[in-house]
Amino acid sequence: MSEDSKLKGGDVANTDIYNVEAAEILANEALLLPLYEAVPIYEQLLSTFPTSAKFWKQYVEAYMAINNDEATKQTFSRCLLNCLQISLWRCYIRFIRKVNDKKGSEGLEETRKAFDFMLSYVGSDISAGPVWMEYITFLKSMPVVTAQEESQRMISVRKIFQKAIVTPTHHIEQLWKDYENFENSINRALAKGLLSEYQPKYNSARAVYRERKKYIDEIDWNMLAVPPNGSFKEEQQCIAWKRLLAFEKANPQRIDSASSNRRITFTYEQCIMFMYHYPDIWYDYAAWLSKNTSLDSAAKVFQRALKALPDSAPLKYAYAELEESRGAIQPAKKIYESLIDNNASVTSLAHIQFIKFLRRTEGIEVARKYFLDAQKLSNCTYHVFVAYAMMAFCLDKDVKLAHNVFEAGLKKFMNEPGYILEYADFLCRLNDDRNVRALFERALSLLPPENSEEVWKQFAKFEQTYGDLASILKVEQRRKEALSGASEEDSSALESTLHDVVSRYNFMDLWPCSSKELDHLARQEWLARTIDKKAEKSFLLNGTNASDKVSKGQVSKVYSQSAKIIYPDTSRMVIYDPRQTSELPTFSNSIGSGNYKRADDILKSVSPALATFITNLPAVEGPYPDVDVVLSILLQYSTPAGTTGKTYSNQQAVASAVPSTSDLSGSSKTRLNPNGSSRRYPREGHSAIRKDIDRQEDDEVTTVQSRPLPRDLFRLRQIQKSRGATASQTGSAASAGSAFSGDQSISTD
Repeated sequence: MSEDSKLKGGDVANTDIYNVEAAEILANEALLLPLYEAVPIYEQLLSTFPTSAKFWKQYVEAYMAINNDEATKQTFSRCLLNCLQISLWRCYIRFIRKVNDKKGSEGLEETRKAFDFMLSYVGSDISAGPVWMEYITFLKSMPVVTAQEESQRMISVRKIFQKAIVTPTHHIEQLWKDYENFENSINRALAKGLLSEYQPKYNSARAVYRERKKYIDEIDWNMLAVPPNGSFKEEQQCIAWKRLLAFEKANPQRIDSASSNRRITFTYEQCIMFMYHYPDIWYDYAAWLSKNTSLDSAAKVFQRALKALPDSAPLKYAYAELEESRGAIQPAKKIYESLIDNNASVTSLAHIQFIKFLRRTEGIEVARKYFLDAQKLSNCTYHVFVAYAMMAFCLDKDVKLAHNVFEAGLKKFMNEPGYILEYADFLCRLNDDRNVRALFERALSLLPPENSEEVWKQFAKFEQTYGDLASILKVEQRRKEALSGASEEDSSALESTLHDVVSRYNFMDLWPCSSKELDHLARQEWLARTIDKKAEKSFLLNGTNASDKVSKGQVSKVYSQSAKIIYPDTSRMVIYDPRQTSELPTFSNSIGSGNYKRADDILKSVSPALATFITNLPAVEGPYPDVDVVLSILLQYSTPAGTTGKTYSNQQAVASAVPSTSDLSGSSKTRLNPNGSSRRYPREGHSAIRKDIDRQEDDEVTTVQSRPLPRDLFRLRQIQKSRGATASQTGSAASAGSAFSGDQSISTD
């Protein structure tokens, strides 16, 4: 390997430790290096990818190549139980057989135990068929002296065969044939009974194998465990593993619960090898163990999970919950303390949960003491005060203490709208409307307008519940004045609207109008507010004295321009899901919402050109607009009347597109544009005038109606036809055609 590739692999690995390509480069480098130089590379790779069976296998084979048996054993002890992959375990069996090859009967017994140990962990792997065959061959080759030893060997072989033929593996059919031959070679009469007994079990295992293979084929067994980054491949692999787990949990082979649990555990362990950085997989594994096996097993899985993901707060809370549920209070307390010490980003939440834990396990006084210490910390937020106050109110039934806590927090968090709303909600529970009003008035006098919108909203809702009509209207008027920032001269922003009435007279999910009317009112209010903002912005851009210079015509232009911009209603957007394409309405049976027609009838009602265009449109997959809503908006939209800037008559537009006699005589050259169209370049005498006209047109804001007619010949003829052009105009268009083609004239028919 070249020095450049070595440097590349090392540099990338240092900058991005989870770079898969760099890891492969480093692994290939290690193959070519002496072992003492390769060991640091292997250790670096395996510290990043501790569940990579191929890296462990490569590492252990390097020790086996130099016959370092002690280092090989230590390496196997580090990886075997966390990497349940057949290739690594078969390497382990080769090592065991090699070590015990010359130890006689003692070595054979050690090898047999190693086979049993391996099959207890990876025997249910779909690729474990060769391992079963190798073990059977090994048992048959064991030397025997007496008839009793021969009988014992046959019993051992039969036992392994009967386990192998009910395990869904790639070699299950071959194992069944070998089992038939084995039984028939011993005793045909006994074989008939045994084969008839195991034939249904074998058939069931073979059927499950075929189904199981479909799920396993979707999994990439060469993938390295990296943190999730949202890539499509990673998401597909995660889905594939969850499908396989669901398949195994369904127990399609209908085996006993103990065997089924072992198979599910094995599948989870294999999943963890590739989904090592996915906290939801770890939690699902631990939750399944706590429900189906034992809490101790679940606790061990949580410990492994926190070793893999030490910064995962959800896993820590789940682990603490497990320990508390089984009465292990001190281990749970240590977990909470680690959350407070090591996770500064969620310290307030950790304080809150720890206070709740202390109250549950050690009593009210311990929790109160901890709160008094926590509220003095600089990073303590208002959430801690709210949580402890509500704990005292709801759990301890101590209204006075809760009120005192809220008042103490108010001194520190008066500028926090969230705290004001929580305190107001607490006072509302006490029906203390007098203090609620005082709290709102006090807070709104200090909060800036940009932070007070939600407080004003809750104040208005409070008055609708506790106040009379006069107080309701007064608060709403004050709210508008505070949030709009309008002066007394600008009374339009302070006027009451029908939408305000609807807001006052709704209750929960009951409204005094239909949803269509509500959408209309909300949209009209939004449009009015948007137009005002855009007009104000346009004036500010013109300078400080813009109000003296802006005429009524310019104001109308600003309003007409802003009215043309229709923004999508993001609240009505639908998340695109490619799995729902089969449920999307097609053009053949629906148009819009609720207006169903046949496509043939629709195409017959339009012009042939439009029908051809519609039939050639691609199929749309994903969100689609509600045609009725779009049409209703278009019908409500009023096209701005009047024109700005210069307008041109049809004759002027045609004349501008038709070359003069001097042009036809060759005084001006016609050149070919890059797009293939012909264009006549102006003479030097007219270039300055043309530039001034173009600059003036660009500076002016024009509506669709006020723009000059297009100079494209085809579009010009279409406009003439639609407006009933006169014969003289048609003749002008024809002469224009001859200007482009020379002697040939273009017919307008």
